[in-house]
Amino acid sequence: MAINTANVATGCIVAGALTVLFGTILVFVGPLIIDDQIVKNTVIDPKNDLSYTMWKDIPVPFYMSVYFFNVLNPKEILKGEKPMVEQKGPYVYRKRCQKDNITFHPNYTVSYKEYRRYFFEPSMSAGNESDVVTIPNMLVLGAAVMMENMPFAVRLMVSATFRTFNEGAFLTKTVGELMWGYDSKLVDFLNKYLPGTLPSSGKFGLFAEFNNSNTGLFNIFTGKDDIRKVHKVDSWNGLKKLTNWGTPQCNMINGTAGQMWPPFMTKESTLPFYSPDACRSMELVYQRPGEMKGIPLYRYVAPKTLFANGTDYAPNEGFCPCRQSGLLNVSSCRHNSPVFISHPHFYNADPVLLDFVQGLNPNEDEHGLFIDIHPQTGVPLNVSIRLQLNLYIKRVSGFIETGKISEVVMPMIWFEEKGYIDGPILNTFHTNLVVLPAVMEYMQFVFIGLGVLTIIVAGLMHRRLKINRCDGTTTPDGNISTSADEKTPLLQDDMD
Repeated sequence: MAINTANVATGCIVAGALTVLFGTILVFVGPLIIDDQIVKNTVIDPKNDLSYTMWKDIPVPFYMSVYFFNVLNPKEILKGEKPMVEQKGPYVYRKRCQKDNITFHPNYTVSYKEYRRYFFEPSMSAGNESDVVTIPNMLVLGAAVMMENMPFAVRLMVSATFRTFNEGAFLTKTVGELMWGYDSKLVDFLNKYLPGTLPSSGKFGLFAEFNNSNTGLFNIFTGKDDIRKVHKVDSWNGLKKLTNWGTPQCNMINGTAGQMWPPFMTKESTLPFYSPDACRSMELVYQRPGEMKGIPLYRYVAPKTLFANGTDYAPNEGFCPCRQSGLLNVSSCRHNSPVFISHPHFYNADPVLLDFVQGLNPNEDEHGLFIDIHPQTGVPLNVSIRLQLNLYIKRVSGFIETGKISEVVMPMIWFEEKGYIDGPILNTFHTNLVVLPAVMEYMQFVFIGLGVLTIIVAGLMHRRLKINRCDGTTTPDGNISTSADEKTPLLQDDMD
């Protein structure tokens, strides 16, 4: 049977060229296919099972670790000495978040309320909720500063009320009571005769209003019309902007709700989000690339200007009246109580704050906040938000309880909310965003390599064909011929 070598070689060249062409097309089309799938799966849509479930009910464990600054020398502080504190904790709580009242709107937005509950985790904590801690009494020392400019007679009367209910400048309670509320005759009196004076009508506790509560009515974009807007806040509690700050820029509601961000981030991208608990929008900046179990990530951190005062950073002027840089005055959204937010241990704050309190040791590893995010999808992989609650205290005439207290921003507690993707969700994430794109990328070069190899083999076949033609071993049509010597025996047989 004749073998048409020329046709085979030509066919191989064509097949090789097509294979190279297909691989080259994949180089350009492959990323577009992946990006298109990311867009489809990032849109907030009940049809997207995995991403919608992750958004609706955060499936990864989230924990809040609370550290108290136990006051060691309350009597000496009343005499004007420097406060001495020791950190106690962590007291760890599992945080359960669930979105409810989810409603999709025609303008490509979805509204919801997110409810949160906290459950104590003894095995992860350094102590029990029955541990006793001494901290400044917010009711007394906060009221003294708030009423500093009121008539002296009024201050005397309020001070007498405090003494009637045995309320002093410092409070010694259990961790559970300080967190979720404690019985107080003063609180009962204020709720009965001066309703609205306190932030809640029940027990008074640092986190009493957080447990079994929601973060307000968020309305965010689904990204269906524009993926660049997905997760961004359209309004909060019906507001397009806030009213408690001093400038339009500070009153802006920017970014997302702080759980996910739009996809296709770059190193120049920032992470803006609105925090109802901080009563303002905040923005994190890129620090460095990284990797989590094979998944590429970008780490974003708080810039030093986040809590800078208006003197050091002019755009923050609207958050004043300010004190030292590193403190955010949230009194305007905390019933005018002299409460300040900072990083733990006054990390990234004016060093002078450390001179007024003994027992603080700030460092980035323990006290800096960060979010590790997958830049292609905008999904956080590892989160650690750390903030500190401080009370501004001072001696106020008329309030005997304040004694000779020096003017100081007193740390009370700091907390860390952290969580990271793990288990089956991480495996699915790794498969879809690392393995499959890698397979597609390798296939591009496999096709290109296979095509080039096929063309080379076909070229060698053509070269051999030409050599054989010169030797007379092939026919003009490319078939393999037989030499004269090979034909002689056959002819001789015929003659016989």
